[in-house]
Amino acid sequence: MTVFLCNACSTSYPDRAEPPASCPICLDDRQYVPASGQAWVSAEKLAQGHANSWLELEPGLLSIRTVPAFAIGQRALLVQTPSGNILWDCIALLDDATKTLVKSLGGLSAIAISHPHYYSTMQDWAEAFDCPIYIHAQDSQWIQRPSDHVRLWDEDALVLSSSATLVHAGGHFAGGTVMHWTAPDGAGVLLAGDIVQVTPGADRVSFMWSYPNMMPLSGAEVADVAERLAAWPFERIYGAFANQNIRRDGQAIVARSAEAYIARISPGAG
Repeated sequence: MTVFLCNACSTSYPDRAEPPASCPICLDDRQYVPASGQAWVSAEKLAQGHANSWLELEPGLLSIRTVPAFAIGQRALLVQTPSGNILWDCIALLDDATKTLVKSLGGLSAIAISHPHYYSTMQDWAEAFDCPIYIHAQDSQWIQRPSDHVRLWDEDALVLSSSATLVHAGGHFAGGTVMHWTAPDGAGVLLAGDIVQVTPGADRVSFMWSYPNMMPLSGAEVADVAERLAAWPFERIYGAFANQNIRRDGQAIVARSAEAYIARISPGAG
């Protein structure tokens, strides 16, 4: 029996003799089935040609990224808190080197996921480090591989430690989640996944219903995301991908970007 991973989105599926017929995550309009068709790889096969690269983004915050890139290509972030390490979002590859490095840092006290595109092999990470996985209940239908480690939550915010809180932001997915982290220097930091997408100039953000298919959110939906985030002061933002880092004025940038987005899609915008 094999745990198969979707080549396009890295979602993992329960042990089976043959690959699934399709990937519901990719069939959803927010993702896509490649023109070449749905393809699958085992976790063991993935490890043969890939490795994980580590980078310290700032004290207490480490990026973990698979190279060469696999599937969507997002990074996971390891957040060090007084109550233990939290893995923010997930990547598919969990090789022996990664296990050794995470254990040397103290293991994981929790895993938290922004939205279904990054569920990946969260079940394997939770099993390896014996920790819960926090997923917003409004996205529970997208879990393709059940796990006893999953903990569903349905509040506006969920405190994970004295310095880390999950915030329900909505937008990209109904259960879209960000993490607010108070860094060692006392500054607020937003770990955004791609619920809030940092743009290439790192001086603004955007909001989309589907990024690959370029389908926007409505003005009302963007206003709701911005309102939910306004209550959480933050200076820095770290997005889902390498180099998506805003180092200052993060909260003001989110507010200005939301206003610009809403103005642009309003009736009569030239």
